Amino acid sequence: MSKSDKNSVKMVFSALSILIISLLPACGIGESPANKSIKIDGSSTVYPITQAVAEKFKSSQPGTAEVSVKFSGTSGGFREFCEGKTDISNASRPIQADEMSLCNRYGVRYIELPVAFDALTVVVNQENNWIDSITLEELKKMWEPAAEGKITNWNQIRPEFPNKPLNLFGAGQDSGTFDYFTEAVVGKSGASRKDYVASEDDNTLVQGVSQDPNALGYFGLAYYEQNPQKLKALGIDSGKGAIVPSRETVVNSQYQPLARPLFIYVNAEKAQKSRALQEFVEYYLDNAESIVKEVGYIPLTDEHYHLATVTFFNGEVGTVFGGQSQFDVTLAELLRQKAKF
Repeated sequence: MSKSDKNSVKMVFSALSILIISLLPACGIGESPANKSIKIDGSSTVYPITQAVAEKFKSSQPGTAEVSVKFSGTSGGFREFCEGKTDISNASRPIQADEMSLCNRYGVRYIELPVAFDALTVVVNQENNWIDSITLEELKKMWEPAAEGKITNWNQIRPEFPNKPLNLFGAGQDSGTFDYFTEAVVGKSGASRKDYVASEDDNTLVQGVSQDPNALGYFGLAYYEQNPQKLKALGIDSGKGAIVPSRETVVNSQYQPLARPLFIYVNAEKAQKSRALQEFVEYYLDNAESIVKEVGYIPLTDEHYHLATVTFFNGEVGTVFGGQSQFDVTLAELLRQKAKF
């Protein structure tokens, strides 16, 4: 996005300030001192990106704001955010219908901003010598609720696999990764067996799989790329041959359906009232491409970042995902749609 284009959308943002305020609930909005405290919670997957942005923001603009970044999982983060307790919510999936209702109940209007791509990566221990790829049907057989207590050995997935215990590691139920994986693999968000090692902290899952030769787990690509000597990523066959997760296969829409956008959700009212929050989000979008690469995730395209910047400076509140993940349309197509509550 050129400097002239950016200045243009900022002028639009200023001109539409009154309109944005008119969309917000009547709760005493008026002139107030700039709030220099920015509270962020949510996805552990998005956490490394936002934490890196916060550190660079504070070092480049000292004294601008005190930025606190925590992670409690996407679902936990949305609960805090929709109750007005945080300014930004990191999310590894789009906001869901029940969370939209919660935000409406508390009068919280939000701006949905994609910031990176990720690839949910299915991994095994490096010592595993019997599997290099897996089909969606096999993943479903492992993870669906009906598998609980029944699918417990590797040879139950394929007869040629060894008769060894199948030890599963995956996201906890407050994680957006859990919601996205279950929806993509099982067909329904939240539908999963429960007899596995679950955590909202991806580092815990990395450690678990890396210490167990019979393990299989899933988490974001960046956590695998930080530990390639301990883990082996499996190719995913969704019917057109096995595709290994990578920046190229994600950007080219080949790694499906486990490629996904990552988001920050910004409290629109607080962004309108706090110059510090505006500056932080502006800095985030301006520098996301380089920081996302540094952290180990996959940057969006220039078009995606341009559309996200326009969305923020135009104060477009709501979501373009309709309360659920979308697997059959591109992110650019979605970002051109009108956001809704």
